[in-house]
Amino acid sequence: MKLNLKERISNISRKQWIKAAVWGGLYVLFLVWHGNWWWLLLLPFIVDMFTTKFIKWTWWKKYKQTNKTLYTIMSWVDAIVFALVAVYFINIYLFQNYQIPSSSLEKSLRVGDFLFVSKASYGPRVPNTPLSFPLVQHTFPKWLGGGKSYIDKPQWEYRRLKGWDKPEKGDIVVFNFPTGDTVCTKMQNPDYYTLCYYYGKHNVETRKDVFGDIVWRPVDRRENYVKRCVGEPGDTLQIIDNQIYINGSILEDKPGVQYNYFVQTKGGLLSASTLDKLEISKDDRHLIPQTKTGVEEKLALGLDPEMPVYQFPLTQEMKQKLMKNSAVDTVILEPEWRGGDVYPLGAMFEQGDSLVRWTRDNYGPVYIPKKGETITITADNWQIYRRVINVYEHSTAQIGEEYTFKMDYYWMMGDNRHNSADSRYWGFVPEDHIVGRPVFIWLSVEKDKPWFHGHIRWNRLFKSAEK
Repeated sequence: MKLNLKERISNISRKQWIKAAVWGGLYVLFLVWHGNWWWLLLLPFIVDMFTTKFIKWTWWKKYKQTNKTLYTIMSWVDAIVFALVAVYFINIYLFQNYQIPSSSLEKSLRVGDFLFVSKASYGPRVPNTPLSFPLVQHTFPKWLGGGKSYIDKPQWEYRRLKGWDKPEKGDIVVFNFPTGDTVCTKMQNPDYYTLCYYYGKHNVETRKDVFGDIVWRPVDRRENYVKRCVGEPGDTLQIIDNQIYINGSILEDKPGVQYNYFVQTKGGLLSASTLDKLEISKDDRHLIPQTKTGVEEKLALGLDPEMPVYQFPLTQEMKQKLMKNSAVDTVILEPEWRGGDVYPLGAMFEQGDSLVRWTRDNYGPVYIPKKGETITITADNWQIYRRVINVYEHSTAQIGEEYTFKMDYYWMMGDNRHNSADSRYWGFVPEDHIVGRPVFIWLSVEKDKPWFHGHIRWNRLFKSAEK
């Protein structure tokens, strides 16, 4: 028997009204934060779900006794749909999981660390691509058939909800890879633009056997990177002999910052236990071979060609411990010529009356764009800001014109300074690429060790990712 609205309301229990009030209130608070009042049209459906139930939300439950197969299937579908919707909203607006894939932040964050990343800290972005599968960045895993995990349209414009903070110098930040807009499917590292720089655009776009298909990805579907913010909007950054200067003042290195060093022993090899105690991973244990090239490199470094020479990334603390080791003879910093020039901002270009080539260890000065600030485009700075103007801000400018920036930009670098592909190589990070702030490490695994002998780094569990 069908009940009218008055009869339905009279049958609603107090508990049902409380549930409707709680969920409806939370939904309204979310809309206040989000600022999209069109979503209020869904509020009657939320109230109906807990109270009047004009819509048969759980219609299959009446088949519990008569059709158990249908009941079981629909119960699973209901649970899965609810879980996917919940994960989708949590992943977009509150937090997500992130795994450290490379050593660019060693020893601050280590390969194998799993991070709890807060998106609310800097304010979550309203997704550019709303039609995407949760928990998958851009491609389904192979066991699900591969392929894109999102639908290109619609594409929403950048908008960020209110957070309680902005990225500051010293913060470790998760962001979408700025030059990850164009990707070679068979060679995704280095990025497409670097591949074109070294191999030529024609070769990259025609040699599908080597580079694969070329695909485009929207901002929020690009790879997630994690680096440390060392330059904020409006800062002028320069690197002189590995030392970062911000607005002419030294930016002190964090304790976890490390550089590559050459370590010459007194004749013997360093033991595995010694390197384990220093927490030098197996991937970082490079022994220069006793070949013609290796001997020439030792001589160029001013080292004894007959002695064993290692190359390690070391923090200052690790360096001091190693220098006290009786088996070690000499420890020297890797020279600049090993690092070479950097792309794209470090390519050779005219600056004043001279040609300048910025390198890994000596870089800039470069002004970091700030929203609302105006600069004059010159032959000296056009290459630096060309991508910002044309790609990130979808604008145009000519040499001699003034240009006002539409967004804030940041300068991100790894703590593993000589082994980090960062802003020195691919430039500024726009504010619309910022994902969130790592809060803590919820799991950490050491791939070089077996499960029951150090595979899980128990001392890193629930450690702050900001310190």
